[in-house]
Amino acid sequence: MRPRSLALAAAIAVLPLTAVSLGVSTAQAATPHAAPRVALPNTVNPAVAHSEKKGDVPAEQQISVAVSLKLRNTDQLDRFLTAVTTPGTPEFGKYLTPEQFSARFAPTQQSVDQVKAYLATQGLTVGDVSANRQVVNAHGTAAQISQAFGTHESSYLDPQLNRAFFANDAAASIPAELASVVQGLSGLDNHAVRKGRIAKPNSVAPNAATATPTGMTPAQYQGAYNLDKTGADGTGTTVALWEFDGYKSSDLTTYDAQYGLTGPAVSTVSVDGAGYDSSPGQGEGEVELDSEIVRGAAPKATQLLYEAPNSDQGEIDMANKIVADDKVSVISISWGTCEPDTTASSMTAVDNAFKQAAAEGISVFSASGDDGSKDCTRSASGASVTSVDFPASSPHQTGVGGTKLQVTGGNGYSSESAWSTAGGGVSTVFGKPSWQTGTGISGTMRTVPDVASNADPQSGFAIYSGGAWDVYGGTSAAAPLWAGYAAQFNQKAKAAGQPALGEASPRLYAVANGAGYGSAFHDVTSGANQDYSAKTGYDQVTGWGSPVADALTTALLGGSTGTGGGTTPPPATGCTAAQLIGNGGFETGTAAPWTASSGVIDNGTSEPAHSGSWKAYLDGYGSTHTDTLSQTVSVPAGCASATLTFALHIDTAETGGTAYDKLTLKAGSTTLKTWSNADAAAGYVQQTLDLTSFAGQSVTLTFTGTEDGSNQTSFVIDDVALNVK
Repeated sequence: MRPRSLALAAAIAVLPLTAVSLGVSTAQAATPHAAPRVALPNTVNPAVAHSEKKGDVPAEQQISVAVSLKLRNTDQLDRFLTAVTTPGTPEFGKYLTPEQFSARFAPTQQSVDQVKAYLATQGLTVGDVSANRQVVNAHGTAAQISQAFGTHESSYLDPQLNRAFFANDAAASIPAELASVVQGLSGLDNHAVRKGRIAKPNSVAPNAATATPTGMTPAQYQGAYNLDKTGADGTGTTVALWEFDGYKSSDLTTYDAQYGLTGPAVSTVSVDGAGYDSSPGQGEGEVELDSEIVRGAAPKATQLLYEAPNSDQGEIDMANKIVADDKVSVISISWGTCEPDTTASSMTAVDNAFKQAAAEGISVFSASGDDGSKDCTRSASGASVTSVDFPASSPHQTGVGGTKLQVTGGNGYSSESAWSTAGGGVSTVFGKPSWQTGTGISGTMRTVPDVASNADPQSGFAIYSGGAWDVYGGTSAAAPLWAGYAAQFNQKAKAAGQPALGEASPRLYAVANGAGYGSAFHDVTSGANQDYSAKTGYDQVTGWGSPVADALTTALLGGSTGTGGGTTPPPATGCTAAQLIGNGGFETGTAAPWTASSGVIDNGTSEPAHSGSWKAYLDGYGSTHTDTLSQTVSVPAGCASATLTFALHIDTAETGGTAYDKLTLKAGSTTLKTWSNADAAAGYVQQTLDLTSFAGQSVTLTFTGTEDGSNQTSFVIDDVALNVK
C-alpha cells in the first residue's frame, strides 16, 4: 500500500538575543529586549564573509530599511498562478486587479499597522508603505536600527572591488509576535549594486554624432525574427523599463528619426525620489539601449521608464510600485546581480512582487547576464564562483539569454549560435517551478535562461547614446527585444478577444514542449558559455532559443503554423487547432474542471507526478475501493483528428498476470481501454487514444479505478491533453 499525502507543520525556533551575544558595541546597543525574538534568515550580505572589517558604523549614521511582509494564502496563490496561465482552466486569462490581489493575497492592513507600531516604538521614522502593503519603509540612526533588529552595523572593505560599504555582522531578529507577519529585511547593508548588462565590441569606437550608424538596425532584427510579419506594432500596449539611471530625450528622438520610428514619447516614473534624467550617470547607455530596442521591436508601445535608487530597497520598492500601479502589461529588466552578491531575503521580496505581476497578467523579461556561467566574475564573489543572475533566476519572470545572430539578404534570418559569455546555469536560491519541464531539464533547482535572442556585441545593435552612435550588445539588448515582442503579442491577443500573455514562461514552455516547437522557435544548437553548451531543445545558454514571432504568436493564440514559420489560417471547416482538456496537469491543486472522488488530486511523494507536483492518484489502498476522475469536453465538428494523450503509471503489489485491479477509461458509454495490475511498469507510460469519432459531440471522459480486497494497485495519471486539429 502506498501512503497518501500528509500535511506538514513547522515550528519557529525562538531565539533570545542580547546585545552581548550579538557583539553590539556600547555605541549601538540599547537595553536588551526582554521579549522573545526570532532570527530573520538570509539577511546578511554574503560579501561580509570575504571582506575586511574596518570598525563600527557611527551610532548617529542614518540608515534606511525596507521591511517586507509575508503574502497570505500562498498555496491558493500558487494554484491560481498555475491556472491563470493554463488554457482550458476556468481561471485562464482572468487576471486580477491590484485591489483583488490585495484582498486575497496581500498582507493585511492589521499586519502593516503592527509592523509600523513596532518600528515607531524603536524610535524609527516610518516612511512610505507600498500601495500593495508588501513593504514598510523606515529610517533611523545606526543605534536605533541595531536596537530594533538586534544587529551590529560595521564598516567593511571589499578587496575584490576595492569598495567600502557598511553591513550587519549577523542575522537580524524581530520580536516573536512579528514572525508570522515579516518575510524579510533589506537595507542593513549598502553592498549590493545592480549592474547593466551591456557589452561592446572592442574594435568599435563611438562615431561622431553626425556619422552614419553601424550595427544591427530595427529592420534587420525585425526581419530576422519575423517581428515584421505579426501584423502588430505594439499599439495600445504599455511597457515598463526597470532602470537605475536616466536618459536624454534627445538621444531617443535622434534614434527614432534615424529609423523613421514614431510612437508615444517615453515618460519617467520616479521611485523613492530618484531623478537621474537631468544628469544621467554611467548607466545612461543601458537605459537608452533598453528604450531604443523596445522602440525598434514595438514602435507604437507606450514606455514608462521607472527609475529607482540603485540599492536593495530601491529595487524592492520599484518592483512593488510597478505592480501596484498596474499600468503596464510587460516589464523589461536589464540590470542585475549575481545571486551570491545579495541576500536571499531581498530576492524573495522582489519575487513576491513578481507573483503579483503574474496574477495581474504582466510579463517580465530579465537579462541573464554577460559573464556566462560565472556571473560573479566582475563582482565581490569572484570569477571562480558558478552562479546565475538575479532577477533572471526568479521563477516568476522569463530569463533571456544571448546568441550571435547572422542575417542574410539584408533582413533575413541566416543562423544563430550561443554567445560565449551569455549568462546561464542553475539557481542556488529558487527551486525549479512546475512549468520548467522538457528534454535537457533536470534537477530540483531553477535553471536559466528560458529563451534568448541576439546579444553578441560582434553582431550588436546600432544605438544612439550620449550624443553619439555606438554598437551595443549584451543580454541587455536581448531582454527588451523579447519585451517588445510581448507588446506585439498583447496587441494581437486583444484583437482576437484573448488575454494578454501574462507570466510568459509557462506558456512558452508549453509551446516548446509541443509539436510546434520547430516552427515557433529558432533552436540554437552550437556554441557554449564556460560550463554549458547549446544543444537540441533546451539548454542553459540559450534556453529554448529565439523567437519566430509570427509562428510563436499563432501557437500562443491556439492556431496552427506552417512549415515555413508563416501563419496558416484555421481551415474553413471551423476546426481551430486547440488543446481541450482543462487542468490536465492538475497543477491548480484542485480538481476543477475535473470531477474526482476524495483524495484523487494528490501531491504526495509516495507516487511522484510525471511533471510538476500534482497528479491524479486513483486507488492504492490495498482494500476494496473505487476511485473516479471525469471531465466533459466538446469536440468541435469538422476536426480531422482528436487525440487524447496522458501519462500513466501503474504500481502494484499483485503478482502474476491475473487482472485483479483495473482502470477503465470511457467516453460517454463507450469503453476506450482497460488497464490492470498486469500492466504495471517501473515508470510512466505514455498513452494515446483516437477520439476523432466523437467530433461534433459533447462527451464525458471517465477514468474508473477499482481494487479488490488485497494487495494494492495504484493508477497514477498526469499531463492529460486532448488535441484537435
